[in-house]
Amino acid sequence: MTQVQIRPTETEPGGGRPPLERLFRIKERGSTVSREVRGGITTFLAMAYVILLVPLILSSATDSAGAHLDKAQITTATAFAAGLSTILMGVIGNVPLSLAAGLGVVPVVAYQAAPHMTWPETMGLVVLMGVIIVIMAATGLRTMIINAIPLAMKNAIGVGIGMFIAMIGLVSAGVVGHGSSDGPPVTLGVGGHLAGWPVVIFGFSLLLMLALYIRKVPGAILISIAASTVLAVIVNSVAKIPDKDWGTAVPRLPHNFFAAPNFGLMMHVNPIGGFHTAGPLTAGVVLFTLVLTGFFDAMGTVFGVCDEAKLLDETGNMPGMGKVLTLDGIAQVIGGASGGAGATVYVESATGVGEGARTGLTSLVSGGLFAIVMFFTPIAGVVPIQAASPALVLVGALMMTQARKIDWSDLEVAIPAFVTIALMPFTYSITNGVGAGLVAYTVIKAARGKFREIHWLVWVVSAVFVCYFGVNAIEMLFR
Repeated sequence: MTQVQIRPTETEPGGGRPPLERLFRIKERGSTVSREVRGGITTFLAMAYVILLVPLILSSATDSAGAHLDKAQITTATAFAAGLSTILMGVIGNVPLSLAAGLGVVPVVAYQAAPHMTWPETMGLVVLMGVIIVIMAATGLRTMIINAIPLAMKNAIGVGIGMFIAMIGLVSAGVVGHGSSDGPPVTLGVGGHLAGWPVVIFGFSLLLMLALYIRKVPGAILISIAASTVLAVIVNSVAKIPDKDWGTAVPRLPHNFFAAPNFGLMMHVNPIGGFHTAGPLTAGVVLFTLVLTGFFDAMGTVFGVCDEAKLLDETGNMPGMGKVLTLDGIAQVIGGASGGAGATVYVESATGVGEGARTGLTSLVSGGLFAIVMFFTPIAGVVPIQAASPALVLVGALMMTQARKIDWSDLEVAIPAFVTIALMPFTYSITNGVGAGLVAYTVIKAARGKFREIHWLVWVVSAVFVCYFGVNAIEMLFR
């Protein structure tokens, strides 16, 4: 009997698979288009505060010439870099990772770099940081470093990020407050107790989210954020709550929904000028800090979020990791060139994963929303952080389940894992947690005489982190 081969027709390229399926492999990863779209919207809502927060930080700082950045221009730069970088990550990387100006990088740019050089020179260093990270990724060095990190430490990074983003959510909502000099460093709310309508909105959003999520209601996170925002708008209009109590976004319908983007900062960069203005040592220390922060913040986030999305293999690695890390470096260049801090992968991407997102379609949606919001920036201020931050708490709880993969009976692993997990929320830095954990791992293994179990790249990275933690002492020594 003659076998008949069925070939794709001209009208059915790729064997009849829809274009979205061919590009993102949605069914292959066990997801659906509706899930991916919900994930993209949820991630955007969880990250929308960036459009308001980053301009507040950068516009409050002055450069060496006493110049301030224009808030409208920074807002446009922040939204543009986030939109373009996230779309590239979705289409090329095909992972549910969204990017925006890194909150680990922004303070370094505003308070460590800018006082010693002009704003174009500061953004030039951000571009240089991105170029260095791209070179490290393109040459495979970044992937080699990641693959050299033991699996238990990778799992600890995921758990630490879970605690970190939960802490971000609690602090942003006002549930956890800063303590006083004569009391504990952190407190429950302000002065040891919870008060005010914004905290009520947070509690409503969190409880609704938990109830819907446990009952496996599709779009549980998105529904909760939307419902809580509506409630917040009503409460704010009736109770006349002071704007400062809400934080970066006040739940009030804006007078104008449209605002034309201002690209005045685009390409105002000077990559080498800072080494002349601030001196090679100061500029070098700033660049070193930027590279290390950008490198390991992204590395930890990629691992934590992609593990939660079930995109890692049994060894803790991910196919196409090099491409994803290269795109992260390109995003740093885009962020600096557009006039804002370099864009990097955001832990809030985990909220989209919590909605079931598994592919780059989620990033395409969230990136598209960032691009659109350039023209509607007043709307971004309607969603209060108290309505969105419960998503960080929920996802943090889900990421904590990775702790079961760590052998807590083995102290050679358990102690470095604990250091990693504890320092991320306690120091508000993914980089600090990764660095301290790797240094502890290297020292403990060496103390036991198990030198062969320590990859040579782990030795190198640990030495770099020792310099990172002692950078102020090193800078004083050379001065």
